[in-house]
Amino acid sequence: MISNGSIYLLPLEKENLQQLQQWRNSNDFRKYFREFKELSMDHQERWFTKIQSLHSNDFMFGIYDKKNSELIGACGLCSVHWIYRNADLSFYIGKDSLYADPLYAKDTVLSLIKFAFNDLNLEKIWCEIYENDEKKINILSQIGFSKEGFLRHSSYKNGKYINSFYFGILKNDTIKSEDNHLNKD
Repeated sequence: MISNGSIYLLPLEKENLQQLQQWRNSNDFRKYFREFKELSMDHQERWFTKIQSLHSNDFMFGIYDKKNSELIGACGLCSVHWIYRNADLSFYIGKDSLYADPLYAKDTVLSLIKFAFNDLNLEKIWCEIYENDEKKINILSQIGFSKEGFLRHSSYKNGKYINSFYFGILKNDTIKSEDNHLNKD
């Protein structure tokens, strides 16, 4: 179990798939995701089988509220590149359509950073965020991610092209949290 602040992370279970499908198909969330069509349960099950493979380079977790042990979202380190020592960060809070709130989401990202750098010995975490995703942009900036790149017209959503930002954080960067550093406990 990975734990930080208000949340803890556990590997996703098959029983989580229906809830994840509902959250990911929500119109409020889909505008921020890469998928261009609704996800079927068959798609969810094939994805789950892939990430459970011994050869998977994805570490996906359910996000649980410490107060009541309720599943509130999903997150992960995707496409881990073991030679370059980096991974793509993914997170969202599905409960109550919070998406990327300042409490649960921030605690989630800090947990993944700690896991990536201390347990997996990665050098960098990066993520692609659409320009309209102000909540995630704010959270990543508050934590200490740097805006590293810009892709024009990288996606087509709701009848218009939108741009993407690439954010990254290195193992030696200062993590902006309550204690202003990444604990190694």
